[in-house]
Amino acid sequence: MPGREPGDDLEALIRRVDPDRWLTTRFIADPAARADVAALYVFAYELARARRVAATPLTAEIRLAWWREAVDEMFGAGPVRRHPTAEALAAAVRRRLLPREPLEAMIEGEIAALEPEALDAAAAERWAEDVHGSAARLAAMILDPAAPGEAAAPAGRAFGLSLLIRSRRVDTPAARPLLRSALAEARRAAPGLGVAAFPAALPARLARGDLAARPPGGLAKRLALVLAVATGRV
Repeated sequence: MPGREPGDDLEALIRRVDPDRWLTTRFIADPAARADVAALYVFAYELARARRVAATPLTAEIRLAWWREAVDEMFGAGPVRRHPTAEALAAAVRRRLLPREPLEAMIEGEIAALEPEALDAAAAERWAEDVHGSAARLAAMILDPAAPGEAAAPAGRAFGLSLLIRSRRVDTPAARPLLRSALAEARRAAPGLGVAAFPAALPARLARGDLAARPPGGLAKRLALVLAVATGRV
């Protein structure tokens, strides 16, 4: 079932496969929290990878069912299957007392989007909310259990929509108003997260380049994130 390149730790993997969200984790001061958020983001990558590497939607769904079973184990009393991402995420779930529903929503969101090569606007927004809105909520919970995790969801939805635009899985003119709306909602909601949980909303700051169709370079991304953290605004 899902594999792993030998020798890759999770932070190295997320830096390679999801450099934008890896950059946002650099603003998490606590190493243990940073590692738990990295495990969550790698989980999101593994779910997306199920579709990319599978020959058919059915085989992709089988891979996603494997992850559903892994989540079942995370909330059970027994051991978790031996897989670096499953083990790391299980440790985060148990250490942070994370809820099950957002993890299941991430899986179900990927399953619902398996069939069409391109998503219409409604399906794109649902996928972005279920997968990346849920991931942002969980990231906020990891960073600050007292933070309102829902305040991070619009930022996650914005980041998810930007990924669809980049991958051309959605018609850009149809998706751009959705992204604009999600970014506006994220700007209103993110300050409510507080300082500790604010990095959960940072991916939205990097989605702004997709709205303008001018994705920034590496240095510009770093400066944008520094400014966002300094001002408390995405």
